[in-house]
Amino acid sequence: MNLSFQLYSSRNFQPWDKMLEALADNGYTQVEGYGDVFDDPAAFSKKLESLGLKMPSGHFSIEMLENDFDAALSIAKTFGMSHLYCPYLDEPDRPKDAAGWQEFAHRLSAIADKLEGEGIGFGWHNHNFEFEALADGQFPMTIILENAPNISWEADVAWIVVGGQDPFAWTEKYGNRISAIHIKDIAPEGENVDQDGWCDVGAGTMDWAELLNTVKSKTNARIFVLEHDNPADGFAFAKNSIQNINKF
Repeated sequence: MNLSFQLYSSRNFQPWDKMLEALADNGYTQVEGYGDVFDDPAAFSKKLESLGLKMPSGHFSIEMLENDFDAALSIAKTFGMSHLYCPYLDEPDRPKDAAGWQEFAHRLSAIADKLEGEGIGFGWHNHNFEFEALADGQFPMTIILENAPNISWEADVAWIVVGGQDPFAWTEKYGNRISAIHIKDIAPEGENVDQDGWCDVGAGTMDWAELLNTVKSKTNARIFVLEHDNPADGFAFAKNSIQNINKF
């Protein structure tokens, strides 16, 4: 299990050179990119290579993939990415009913078709809103997966829990669609309010020992990304989390 690190976790702990060096020193072999590190792909890629780090996956907005596909493809190829994931929809852009989510799924499917022609996989990365039932009882996550059969899923397991759903049930049901997971942890209730309720992996309420067993045995995940949406100390999070996860 080659552990990756979502660089969004370190957006507030700069410069990047220092953070990347710390990741390599702590035993990471991979990172997952996002918009802010794509300004100069050649230079950033060179720095990763010098530290023995790879970037097999990255987060790209649906707006960029639809409206500036060539630029996104160039970035992906510069880093040697094998998988791209759309990570989010702002609330005003989220469909309100099943028909809207079906249409959104078709948009994702069209992107997947274009990337497949370039030998790159494509998927959706969830938050919690995909697990909030619509008026008809359907879940947006189900609609996305069933109406875009050619995309994969980067399952952010902790967000499934925040969405009030059972992560074991979802990862088992759609295991053949899961190409990557995000490994993050939820602090005990009332703790780490300044960190939006998240904490170091292995220090919270998520049963990552059992979850990883399920993911490894029931899914197609090959990319395992550690993440914290708002750490108090990005360096400590990176170090503590990989040490904890390696004990499982």
